[in-house]
Amino acid sequence: MISFGLKDAIDILIIAVMLFYIYKMMKSSGTLSLFYGVLIFFALWVLASEVFDMRLTGSIMDKFMGIGLIVLVIIFQDQIKRFLTDIGSHGRIRFLKKFFKHEEVGETIRQDIMAVVYACMGMSKSKTGALIVFQRKMPLKEYESTGDIIDALVNVRLIENIFFKNSPLHDGAMIIADSKIKSVGCILPVSHDMDIPKELGLRHRAALGMSQATDALCIVVSEETGNISVASEGKIKVKLSAPELEHILSEGLKENN
Repeated sequence: MISFGLKDAIDILIIAVMLFYIYKMMKSSGTLSLFYGVLIFFALWVLASEVFDMRLTGSIMDKFMGIGLIVLVIIFQDQIKRFLTDIGSHGRIRFLKKFFKHEEVGETIRQDIMAVVYACMGMSKSKTGALIVFQRKMPLKEYESTGDIIDALVNVRLIENIFFKNSPLHDGAMIIADSKIKSVGCILPVSHDMDIPKELGLRHRAALGMSQATDALCIVVSEETGNISVASEGKIKVKLSAPELEHILSEGLKENN
């Protein structure tokens, strides 16, 4: 007779939660099909080894599992780092506070948000291309090091001057962290998703790629249309108005308080 107790229920719940967050991580990074493949292989391994006791097939698949785990760690090192950083900063627990206390962005962060919003609106009118990255929980040091470190206060005029077409620093991305413009001209990972609309250019692909590799908020001002977009968690919202941009940034950055 099979017994099922509280320990078994907790065991199943832990695995279910882990699979759910792995699914979300794979979906946001555009590697969901690979996740399904790994899941099917794991199910076959369990069936062969544990259920049907197929020794030869089970032993071969055991060897693949040992090597496969190392390969998966190498392939998904960015996603694993993001997942562990999220756990370390208690990002999955802090949402409980919303049931008891409404979080607002701090005054300094609000000033940074408004400076970026005003700068984006100005660049949108003049069709000046821009790519701005707001750091959240995950550190972006490795991306900051690809550009020029300036460590300046966030203000409208500086942002507009940096992305001015004749400026030597207008290419690449600007990274904002800890209420400072940390670095400009930064190189970001480019998304290779095939379902990105063709009218979205390289800046949009870089913003989307950055949002898949990290938890950052990435703002794009199109040089062709002047439209403003925001990429976050592997998704991109396009043709945003000033109030919509402010709302997205306020909601996304208030968790960092």
